[in-house]
Amino acid sequence: MNFINMSETILENLGGADNINNITHCATRLRISYKNKNLVNEDKIKNADSVVGFVSKQGGIQVIIGPKVGEAYNDLMEVIKKASPTHNIESDNNSNIDTSDELNKDTLYYVNAFGNFCASVFMPMIPALIIGGLILSFRNLMINYFGISVEGGTAHIMLAIFQAAFAFLPIYIGFNAAKTLKLQPVLGALLGCLLVSPAISNVDGLSMFGFDIPKVNYASSVMPVIFGCLFMFGVDRVLSKIIPEAVTYFLKPLLTISITVPVTLIILGPIGTELSHGFSNGLLWLMHSAGAVAMVVLSVIYPYMVMLGLDKALAPVGINLIATLGYDPLTLTAGFVSNLSIGATAVAIALSVRKNKEKKGMITSFGFTALCGVTEPAFYGALISRPIVLVGTAIGAVCGGLTAGILGMVNYVQGGCPGLLTFLFFLNPDGSMYNLVVSFIVAIVTIISAFIATKLVLMKTQLTID
Repeated sequence: MNFINMSETILENLGGADNINNITHCATRLRISYKNKNLVNEDKIKNADSVVGFVSKQGGIQVIIGPKVGEAYNDLMEVIKKASPTHNIESDNNSNIDTSDELNKDTLYYVNAFGNFCASVFMPMIPALIIGGLILSFRNLMINYFGISVEGGTAHIMLAIFQAAFAFLPIYIGFNAAKTLKLQPVLGALLGCLLVSPAISNVDGLSMFGFDIPKVNYASSVMPVIFGCLFMFGVDRVLSKIIPEAVTYFLKPLLTISITVPVTLIILGPIGTELSHGFSNGLLWLMHSAGAVAMVVLSVIYPYMVMLGLDKALAPVGINLIATLGYDPLTLTAGFVSNLSIGATAVAIALSVRKNKEKKGMITSFGFTALCGVTEPAFYGALISRPIVLVGTAIGAVCGGLTAGILGMVNYVQGGCPGLLTFLFFLNPDGSMYNLVVSFIVAIVTIISAFIATKLVLMKTQLTID
């Protein structure tokens, strides 16, 4: 699909390249921050070709495209480059910092800022985590059911791929966090490399400047490197004001790392590790005490978190849980139930269309896309304009979430767009099939209950679909 026409419309109605602060994308939407809201024509962007949905934020917009958002992003960047060759959005030091006086920095503003930060840091590395987790699942299937030797080269290399994805997580996070904070990305990666280095990670008896360094295993950790990068951001801003420009290229990175490393190793790293374990243990206790209730609540509200772009804030939660517990008992399973509920609701709507075959086909396509994990086309193209059908979506989420909570469904692979194509996310790495079978049961319960509930709502309300 060619997104050139859409990109030209977006650029024109954003007020040109000079009004754009930053452009990123997640799994299904373009995230664009701007400088002056008065130059933005949101209605024209909403109606552009290939735009499925639109979310307006303080200081920015989110343009929902669907699974081909990567192509749309590349086309948009190409259109911007042609329109304004000298304007480099990537090099804008203020691209993630909106300084507009018009913004009301209330609670929602900071919630959105947190969600955008999480999306920028964690979404780019999701493919690596999916690959690592699925490779481990395939490895264990081959060992347990196909006679592959655990000592053989194939099993060894597959395990190495998994370890490359998860053990070096601080490096990926450090790079993305530094890039998001407009630091030199390599410095964030350097901090991550330091944390997972065999000379530092899980080593006892270390000290620096006379201070003991706690023994911490930083492999697969999440919060320590984020805390370190946030501290590095503050150090960088202070040094930028006091170091002469003539020596800043060499001196600032040296001083930044020299200050950040001891503070991270002695204070921030151990604190981040304890917080990670505490959070994981707290969530584990919640799931043991009231898992079904928690799963139902998150499954029901999940579609609206996606609508607001807040679901990306769950990514670090899931990654941290898998890193500390080996599985995620809540976040991705709730997304799985939610996505199937939306897909089943859209299919029910499509089958209620009698006369308009084009609309029937379009909504059917939206429905099956949602069942496969990408819900924005269905949510914005079929459900949100008929809010009464969201009752059917909620009923499906309640039934599926309750089933998942009671049966103890978890996921072992952290990924995006959970749906009918991601059942291997739920395969236990030890090769046992219980959790995978549970995922099939949950999928069946969710789809059937959401579909029937939506059809009943449509019949009861006599809503006109055509």
